[in-house]
Amino acid sequence: MDVGLGPMNGAALIDIARRLLADDKGLLAIDESNATCNKRFAAVGIAQTEEARRRYREMILTTEGLGECISGVILYDETIRQARPEGTPFVKVIADAGIVPGIKVDTGAKDLAGHAGEKVTEGLDGLRVRLAAYHAMGARFAKWRAVITIGQDMPTRACIDANAHALARYAALCQEAGIVPVVEPEVVMDGAHTLAASKAATESMLRSVFGQLAIQGVQLEGMILKPNMVLPGLACPEQTNLEAVAEATLETLRRVVPAEVAGVAFLSGGQSGELASQRLNALNSPRRSPRSDAPWPLTFSFARAIQQPALAIWADKGVNRIKAQAALLHRARCNRAARRGQYTPAIEASLE
Repeated sequence: MDVGLGPMNGAALIDIARRLLADDKGLLAIDESNATCNKRFAAVGIAQTEEARRRYREMILTTEGLGECISGVILYDETIRQARPEGTPFVKVIADAGIVPGIKVDTGAKDLAGHAGEKVTEGLDGLRVRLAAYHAMGARFAKWRAVITIGQDMPTRACIDANAHALARYAALCQEAGIVPVVEPEVVMDGAHTLAASKAATESMLRSVFGQLAIQGVQLEGMILKPNMVLPGLACPEQTNLEAVAEATLETLRRVVPAEVAGVAFLSGGQSGELASQRLNALNSPRRSPRSDAPWPLTFSFARAIQQPALAIWADKGVNRIKAQAALLHRARCNRAARRGQYTPAIEASLE
């Protein structure tokens, strides 16, 4: 089975995926919906307007040296259409920094009919046309997030398979359009579930995802997996150490993820910036065989875990711009060090 990929298109997808994973860099997600971005603005006293969102994204994208650590930036539909005050499109700002522009293309997780408490991500209608438009704007990779909740009798097989099918159809449409799909099946941290429950749910979800990707004929070498780390729920009384998280995560991935996948870019999922860096470092620890004996590079695709300190400092005040950009770059550098297994308390404390 195939998705209409010619040799040139397939080679181009592999080239883009490799670029996104090269030089120990990672992805920065600034693809929050307007509603989510407004909620975070409100928490720090920023006006919830389109222009404020534009200024905030401009502050991030014009951070000098961002391309040293970040290979790709995931944008929201509003952001990919925005520009600097003098008219330079954000996509050009990103490309000029040596970074690949990307785009979030799902339309959000909605209630799954007949399955209370569970969600299915929507956005397939009209996706082929939207992908063509995004490609014309300069986007070369995309993201689609599925949300899987652990609870009593959850996740159900219906929820797992519905989301896996949507992810696979999205990925096939992306590759048809010459866009690298970032496939994000997130088992969320909310709840009191144990590490073992997280591991079981993550494995079940990934098995279904890769089964559906195979059915849809998705080229694994031209896609990136964006999974959760295997973690106990936030309300679980037994929180595990870094090593246990790394071992559970790696064992799960090795059991399920084909070696042909271009790379794994972990989501932060609400972890603090420092803890996300610590756990990414444990996954890439040199104490294991080279690069954690994993067949794929293990990198990051973080949103709040990189952005949050900068947002709090920036607060839409021009005088804070440089300090906010320094905080953003610091978190990016911490995560690049973590990808190398070289993150240390000294690196964390290096921001003056």
